[in-house]
Amino acid sequence: MKYLCLVYLDNEHWSACPDEKCAVYAQGLLDSGHMLAAEPLHPVHTATTVRVRNGQLSVTDGPFAETKEMLAGFYLIDARDLNEAIQLASKIPPAQHGSIEVRPVRALDLPTAAAT
Repeated sequence: MKYLCLVYLDNEHWSACPDEKCAVYAQGLLDSGHMLAAEPLHPVHTATTVRVRNGQLSVTDGPFAETKEMLAGFYLIDARDLNEAIQLASKIPPAQHGSIEVRPVRALDLPTAAAT
């Protein structure tokens, strides 16, 4: 099953974990067959939030919500169950400085094609 591990850090700890340490962990996930994708994000001040309400586009600089911890990056992993996903997420290096949200990925619920 696929799980998205969202890495959250506050401003104070944004750069606390060196890229090399994260790259080593990511390589281990790749070597073990658990890694599907991973990317760090630029700091939150570079974010742009897009909304469409009543057909009107609204573009705002910055994140959607003001929070203490901001989304810093993600790991998309393949794990047999939530317990394994939590174990893998607990070893993501920035977990020592912020938090990791583990969320199962779901497939789109699309109607099946009618038999012809």
